[in-house]
Formats: sequence, C-alpha cells, structure tokens
Amino acid sequence: MKNDNIKNQYRVNEQIRVREVRIVGDGGSTVVPTRQALDMARDQGVDLVEISPNANPPVCRLIDYSKFLYQQKKRAKEMKAKQVKVEVKEIRFGPQTDEHDYQFKLKHAKEFLEDGNKVRAYVFFRGRSILFKEQGEVLLLRFANDLEEYGKVEHMPSLEGKKMFLYLAPKKAGVAKKSQQALDREKKANEQKEGPKQQTADTEIDTDMPANGGLFANAKISAAAKEKLNIKD
Repeated sequence: MKNDNIKNQYRVNEQIRVREVRIVGDGGSTVVPTRQALDMARDQGVDLVEISPNANPPVCRLIDYSKFLYQQKKRAKEMKAKQVKVEVKEIRFGPQTDEHDYQFKLKHAKEFLEDGNKVRAYVFFRGRSILFKEQGEVLLLRFANDLEEYGKVEHMPSLEGKKMFLYLAPKKAGVAKKSQQALDREKKANEQKEGPKQQTADTEIDTDMPANGGLFANAKISAAAKEKLNIKD
C-alpha cells in the first residue's frame, strides 16, 4: 500500500497532458513542448517523469521510472530511520523497595534516558500502605536526584489514586557536564571503598541531598519528605 502511494504521486509519459514542461538535469533546465519532451525520453530509452506538477510549467525529469521509484522509496526509508521516536518507559516501585532493587531499577532508568526515552517512575501503594505515602515521595525524590546527570524532572511526585508518579525527560544529547554534587558523590564513594562499609540507604539520602534542596529548591515537597531528606528551606 505504501509503495502504491509513492507510485501514484507522479505522472509519467502520456499521463502528462500539459502543453509544455521544464526538463531539469545535470546540465541545467530547459522549457520544451510536452510532445518534444516525450520524444526526447523515447530516444534516450527512459521515461518522462513529472516531479513538480504545481510549478509553471510543471517540472519533469528524463529518467528510468523504476529507478526513480527505487530512489524515492530509499529516501523515504532513510528519512524514517532518522526520525527519533521518544518512548515512555515505566519504572515501578513499592513503598518498601530494598536497596538492591532500587539500584537495579536506577541502572535501567539511566539506560532509558541515555537512549533518549522518557521515564515515568511510580510507587504503587497496596492496601494500608497508602498511609506511608511520604516514604514513596522520598523514594521518588531520591530517584530524581540520582538521575540529575541523565534527565530533568518534568513533573514532581504527585499522588494519583493508589500511585505516586514522577516524570523525567532525557537531557539533550552530548556529554553531560558533571555537577559539583555529582563530583562530591564520586569522591565520597571512593573514600567509602577505602574506609568503613557504606552507611544505610536513609543516611545516604540525607548526605547526598544538598542543604538548600538543590534540584528541589523551588519544588513543592511535603514537610515530611523535606524532613527525611534533610532539606532546609
């Protein structure tokens, strides 16, 4: 069907019924009567193909019609391949997600953002766990903070029914410049390799978050979440 659409876009040979046409080629262009253009095509063993019917006079080429269609299909395929298709990838958490599962999903989110896709992360509250929605908010804020080098927050955590959503979009292509906060985290990680074992996840959140809120400075965050994240107003 798609090939037929391309084929039906152009008039060929006797289908061209105007008085004169403009012939274009490597040597330039010239306006000739349509009958003469048809004779030229016949003498060269090619077709008269109308490529711009709305021009005055219509623009045509002397070319093998099968070869012309092949070139058009190839060009359309290349254009389609160059089009960037942005998908929305979902990451699901529970309010009590453990550290191993968190790091696993964080890794996948980084890959999604690096590939140019958006990420919709959400915490699903089952039953009475909705009473601890602040834990879900803290988890999503930490998630956004850990991904700041790869994506930007499009929508801060918000509760919709039994789910709390966070939306992230990829940053522009190119090598991301590391923030001072990221450099501090790397330095801290190197020190921890040589020193005592890593502290608990809750402690990491407190120390990783900048004192003034950083990424969340102007965001609407609940008081409970700010207290857990150690963000000062």
